[in-house]
Amino acid sequence: MLETYEQLKQLVASIEEDVRKAAGGNKAAGTRVRKVLQDVKNSAQALRVKVLENREATPD
Repeated sequence: MLETYEQLKQLVASIEEDVRKAAGGNKAAGTRVRKVLQDVKNSAQALRVKVLENREATPD
């Protein structure tokens, strides 16, 4: 679970420069941001599944 979280953090950190460029009007940077955000979405979903699996495996 922690590995998936670290991947998610790295994905978000990796697009910081492109987000700034996209905000300045760079269309190619915007395309790159959208692509990585799709990866962020998938990674967040994978983390969500792992959290649920962990919750179900752990008795209250």
